[in-house]
Amino acid sequence: MPVPIRRLVVALTVCCALVAGATACAGSTRSKAVDTGLVAVPMAGTPSPSTSAQKQKFAKTRFVANAGLAAGATYQWIVKPWKAGKFKKGAHGRTYTLIKAAAAGAFAYNRLKAAKRNAEGDPLLAKAVAPLSAAIDGLKDLPAKLRKGDGNAASAFDDVINKVKDAGRGAGAPVKNQVPSAGQLAGR
Repeated sequence: MPVPIRRLVVALTVCCALVAGATACAGSTRSKAVDTGLVAVPMAGTPSPSTSAQKQKFAKTRFVANAGLAAGATYQWIVKPWKAGKFKKGAHGRTYTLIKAAAAGAFAYNRLKAAKRNAEGDPLLAKAVAPLSAAIDGLKDLPAKLRKGDGNAASAFDDVINKVKDAGRGAGAPVKNQVPSAGQLAGR
């Protein structure tokens, strides 16, 4: 299969720039000592934080992002319609509202599971979120209950989200609602 000329030109340009840069850096030494030892080059694998403090910051950041998306989806497409009575039988647009709520419920469950995994990277968050594991796992069946019109399912989602927010706040990682886009809900 022929390679487009544009790719070849870009690859050649990048290679020349790297060689020129390496040559310029190697020729600029001012000391007269010659180093003949081998240089250890770090592997270009997955980047990792250098200290445990950075790992904790990343864990908290990811926890806040995932829990915020779960909270935003729950509030926007489950709690607000539930409070407005759109899940009741005979409500105008009930089918569409239930479809959106089921998608938001599945999304929120997925993001809460991810937030729980992120919390394990920080000792304080891990202690705060550990008691909520059973409650998060219990949300797995709630999208089906929402489709059936069970009003308690919406309040259960709201309760678990509020507990996760409280746990985050207590561990120094306050969670704010972030409404996900339709593409995020659909998994794109």
